Order: sequence, then structure tokens, then C-alpha cells
Amino acid sequence: MPRVVFVRPDGSKQETDAVDGTTVMQAATANLVPGIVAECGGELSCATCHVFVDEQWLGALPARSEDEEDMLEVTSEEPTDASRLCCQITLDASLDGIVVHIPKTQK
Repeated sequence: MPRVVFVRPDGSKQETDAVDGTTVMQAATANLVPGIVAECGGELSCATCHVFVDEQWLGALPARSEDEEDMLEVTSEEPTDASRLCCQITLDASLDGIVVHIPKTQK
């Protein structure tokens, strides 16, 4: 069971366990993680599950798709190289302990 560490804007952390094959967004919504709105439910049609992936984990993720890149252009917080939509990060054992930072706002 992969573990996800969510870091809130105030620096507090919430760790959750997730089932292999689910997304970081699904782990967040199942565990009521504040700051992950996920309006579209993971359909890649909003940007309300924007996170900043901790630098040490960036290399473990596949590249962003063109559709994800397009959606990142409409996030309420300025996207960076570490920006991802967490609905696009599928969890497995290789991502056990992944750390994602929640932005101050989502839209």
C-alpha cells in the first residue's frame, strides 16, 4: 500500500495510505485532505487538484501529457516545473512515501 504525504500551505503534514492503482487525487479525496478540491473527479477537465511534487520525487513520475500541460495553465497558483495535477499520478509501490505540496488556492 503506497503512502502519500500531503504538505499543507502552513507546513503541516497529513499522511495517507492508498491502494495500488489509485491516484494521488483519489487518496486525497478518500481521506478528506483539505485543499484538494477535485471538482471534475479526475477527468482532467479542471485544475483543482494541482499540487507541487517534492523535488526528490519528480524523477519517479512519467512526463506530463499535453492535456495536463494545458490544464496547468489555468491553475490559480503559478505552475512550476514541480506542478502536477494529482489525478494524473497513479500510485504503486515505487511511489511509496511520495510527498506533494498543496498550493494555497485552487480554482
